[in-house]
Amino acid sequence: MNRSAMQYWRRIMVANIIAAAIVLFAFSGVSFRTPPAELLRLYATSLLFACVIGPLLGITMPRIAPWIWRRLGFPFNWIAIALAMAGLALVGSLATIALLVQFGAVPGASFWSWFRGSIRISIVVTLTMGLFITAYEMMRARVAQATAEAQLASLESRVQPHFLFNTLNSISALIHEDPKGAERMTVQLASLMRSSLDAPSSPLVALDEELRIVRDYLAIEQVRFGPRLRYTIQADRSLALLRVPRMSLQTVVENSVKYAVGASRDGSSISITAAREAGRARLLIADDGPGFDASSLPVGHGLALLRDRLALLLGRTASLEIESGSRGTVVKLTLPAQDVSPQSTPGCEPETAAGITPLTAGEPTKGVR
Repeated sequence: MNRSAMQYWRRIMVANIIAAAIVLFAFSGVSFRTPPAELLRLYATSLLFACVIGPLLGITMPRIAPWIWRRLGFPFNWIAIALAMAGLALVGSLATIALLVQFGAVPGASFWSWFRGSIRISIVVTLTMGLFITAYEMMRARVAQATAEAQLASLESRVQPHFLFNTLNSISALIHEDPKGAERMTVQLASLMRSSLDAPSSPLVALDEELRIVRDYLAIEQVRFGPRLRYTIQADRSLALLRVPRMSLQTVVENSVKYAVGASRDGSSISITAAREAGRARLLIADDGPGFDASSLPVGHGLALLRDRLALLLGRTASLEIESGSRGTVVKLTLPAQDVSPQSTPGCEPETAAGITPLTAGEPTKGVR
């Protein structure tokens, strides 16, 4: 059980203790003259009711409350939630009295009289505590969502300028050596930025769209590096609609261009592969440049930012792995592919830079920073 779940159930337990005390003093008729043994017995009975009904609410309501909230507007959403809680209170009361009968604390003949007597108390306490907890949990969820969105916006604001500044530096370097190449790169950059601005604001985009950005980026960089930049793109056509973080592949490819292609006089080969594997989508970005220490990425590093974005957007359903050595590095992104329609014809469509031999899907080159 993770820390968040433990905190959630800790709050449920505190609510159970409070609810049992409310029942004891508000509905059981106890006073300061009540013998301690009788007080303890009544509180234990109330706590048993709370400990059966509380977890029932804790397990069920997080699953049905969002469903109700999406389909009904105010005040009908709260009415439906209250009715659901009342129903769970009745089920919990039946289960609790059955336990009391089983352990001999309540005679079997008194089952229904106990149940009738517990209906009002169970429903009132359940609604009082349940609605409070529901409102509290919804508030926490909204705060967490707002915090995650702010963190994601901050991360994305740091990723986008990387691409723009690096491209502008490339254009600057070409102005004197290759004015036509600089002009061509400026036009390509303007086209790419225009399409980026026209695209709907969303942290997730289709893989097909992300690959288009990568192609545009590599075309821009090839004006600068020429034959030193060699690349292939192979993508399973059935993954075209796979949702990936915006600028995710581009961030990794940009690292390859900077540290593999730019660091070698002979340049480097970059391969990008997208394929299905065991019901998941595997995205591999590899180059054959010099390796690096992947055990610890500094704060603000492109791959560290990408890892943070994956965690915020997809949680534990996605991962980023880095394998680096003297012969290069491979970055592997693993994403859920359940929401992608498999009806498209499977297979890979190789795409290469002009004059470059396609890489086979089973033998990707290695490398990346």
